[in-house]
Amino acid sequence: MIDRTLIDTFNIRTRDFAIKWKNQIRKATHLKHYQELDDDVLIDAGSSIFPLLSHTLDRGLDRSRVGNYFVKLGKQRLQAGFTVSEVIYGLNIAQKVVFEYIMTEFAPENSMRMYQSLGALNTISEFFLLGSLYIIRGFLEETYNKMNEHDKAAVELFRKYFKDDFFFKANT
Repeated sequence: MIDRTLIDTFNIRTRDFAIKWKNQIRKATHLKHYQELDDDVLIDAGSSIFPLLSHTLDRGLDRSRVGNYFVKLGKQRLQAGFTVSEVIYGLNIAQKVVFEYIMTEFAPENSMRMYQSLGALNTISEFFLLGSLYIIRGFLEETYNKMNEHDKAAVELFRKYFKDDFFFKANT
């Protein structure tokens, strides 16, 4: 069981975590698209992930909910001109912010929290790993859609590079 305090912290202190994320993003100067955003926009961009993480810790991993969020994020970032590697690295920074909080502020309070943190870290790792998968899926889906709509590439070309079945299903 995951400590309720930890779950609530990701909701209550969402902005604090987003500010820590923003500060880490600013240190990673090679993340050029993130660097172009002003601080408030960057904080807003980073803040939506922490309530979803809280919900996941509270209710369990809902692949549909997590998948929808990260696919949408991948599509939005592609439309904004980000590279997939930059977005994945930004997600990795968010994971580091969460891990750092747990290991330096939450877990050391007592041995029971340390023990509970081990289970939480496992769930958090799975959350961020699935996030990476679905961000990539969102990027690929948006790339496919752009190529299909604007470039009118041949179906054979699509089948060669977009091997997932979901690209060839009818849009509903």
